[in-house]
Amino acid sequence: MTQRNKIFLKKSLFAFFMTNFALLIFTACGYKPSSQLIKKTFDDNIYVEVVVDRAEPENASFVKDEMNRLVYTRFKGRVTSKEQAGSTIRISYGGTRFTPLAYENGYVTRYRVDVRVNFDMMTKKGHIKKNISTRFDADIKAGSVDSSSLRIDAIRQGLEKSMDEFMAYISARSIQ
Repeated sequence: MTQRNKIFLKKSLFAFFMTNFALLIFTACGYKPSSQLIKKTFDDNIYVEVVVDRAEPENASFVKDEMNRLVYTRFKGRVTSKEQAGSTIRISYGGTRFTPLAYENGYVTRYRVDVRVNFDMMTKKGHIKKNISTRFDADIKAGSVDSSSLRIDAIRQGLEKSMDEFMAYISARSIQ
C-alpha cells in the first residue's frame, strides 16, 4: 500500500467516524426542530391580528407579514380567518425609544433603538402573554436626508429581532 493510499484511507475513516458521531449525538440527545415543539402549543390553523399603532402605522403591515412568514416557515402552520383558527396571536406595537449614542458636527450619527412588542396568544395550553423589548444600534449619516427611512428601517430591524425572540420563547415554552 502506497503512502498516498494510506493518507486517503485515514481521511476516509476519519470522515466516516465523524459523520457517525454527529448522527449519534443528534439522535441520542433527543433533538427536535422548533417547528415540532411549537405544534405542542399552537394549532395548525393560526389567526394573526396586529393592532395598528397610531404613532407608527407604517410598521403594522411589516409586523403582519413577518408574523405570517414565521407561521408558514417556522410553525409549519397556516394563517386562517378568526373563525377557522385553533390558535390566535395578537401583536401590538408597544412603542419605540431612540437614544443618541454618537454625534458628528451636531448631528446624531449613531443611535440605539428600543422596541417594545406585546404578544397576546390563545393556544392549546391556554392564554399566554409575553412582552418583549429589543435593542438595536443603528448608524445614520450626519445631516442625512434619508433619516426618516433609516429610522423606519431601524425600527423594522428591532421588530424582526423581537419576532426572533418570540420564536425562541415559544420553542422553550413548548418543551415544558
